[in-house]
Amino acid sequence: MEGKHIIVGVSAGIAAYKAIEVVSRLRKAGAEVKVVMTEHATHIATPLTFGEISGHPVAIDMWEEIHNWNVEHIALATWADAYIVVPATANVIGKINAGIADDMLTTTIMATPAPKFLCPAMNSEMYKNPIVQRNLESLRQLGYHIMEPASGWLACGVTGVGRLPEPEAIVSWLTQELQVIDGNGLLKDKTVLVTAGGTQEYIDPVRYIGNHSSGKMGYAIAAEAAKQGARTILVSAPTSLDVPQGVEYIPVDSAESMKAAVDSYYDNTDVVIMAAAVSDFRVANKAEQKIKKMDSMTLELVKNPDILQGLGERKKDQLLVGFAAETEHVLAYGEDKVKRKNLDMLVANDVSKSNAGFNVDTNEGYFVYPHGTSKVIPNMKKTELAAAIIKEVSTLLRNKDK
Repeated sequence: MEGKHIIVGVSAGIAAYKAIEVVSRLRKAGAEVKVVMTEHATHIATPLTFGEISGHPVAIDMWEEIHNWNVEHIALATWADAYIVVPATANVIGKINAGIADDMLTTTIMATPAPKFLCPAMNSEMYKNPIVQRNLESLRQLGYHIMEPASGWLACGVTGVGRLPEPEAIVSWLTQELQVIDGNGLLKDKTVLVTAGGTQEYIDPVRYIGNHSSGKMGYAIAAEAAKQGARTILVSAPTSLDVPQGVEYIPVDSAESMKAAVDSYYDNTDVVIMAAAVSDFRVANKAEQKIKKMDSMTLELVKNPDILQGLGERKKDQLLVGFAAETEHVLAYGEDKVKRKNLDMLVANDVSKSNAGFNVDTNEGYFVYPHGTSKVIPNMKKTELAAAIIKEVSTLLRNKDK
């Protein structure tokens, strides 16, 4: 952050007091910081405090007395290398998305060409309101960077999502995002291959054996790897998901076609993350025409190739990460798998839980390593877990290079 010009916009959420420490931490990291507040935010945290901590006057009023002939909102907008709103209330998120610029904060963030970052914080039901979610998604599509709020006890007396993350986490997130924008992501100059989705083993031209995988975890990992500067190759079984930006997409359907695609890229990759749910068996004799309805039918199944096992046997300098979807003895089975398949890390989770595994937006489990070590993964959004996986991968890569 050394030498960066950061504007911190403070809107009128009760968590505005945390923005004081955000400003302090940014300055300690070497950034020059200017603060813009909404008028209502001044009832929660004082401009005097922000002025003392930032070392600059705080901008609030569009109509205050002119001290120099630079138009203030334009001068601030062109000065900034980054603009972050802490906290971002439902009100200010809605105004920004609607293009309303009726105070210093909404005017300066509209006028700046700098990257823009929002840290939403509000009551749980407000955050989950479809209008707020629509506004956030619209802003993401426009290039705004949005930090997921934390869960916990809220000032309104309930426990749930909507809590502003701690200042240390906010500054760490902003620093990482700016590194990516500057071309210095965690996986810069690395090639990462990610598999995703559930493979389909055809019985006839219209029927197949499959599983419940939505592909959400693998797609989130691919998106995060690309965001962190990697050349990212996504080998995906069929899903209903949009391909993440900046990702090379290789569509496959069966386990055999996924193996062929992965094998063709493997020797030229730095990291392989096998997040796909690959069918263990396929139909021995696929019918060339649709099978007509009958009272009963017996299918002969044969074993599919174990893609991950094969990669482990061929591994040279690659970092190999596997997934294990279990319904019991999750850690024990994970420890066995990471050794048998020569993995550098395994993400093991219990897919029998309603808030983890297939077709949900959250996950939990363990990071399992060789030699019997592991880390607990608390329940979190799959996008957050993807970021944790990529961060762990970058650490393992650095340790391999030592």
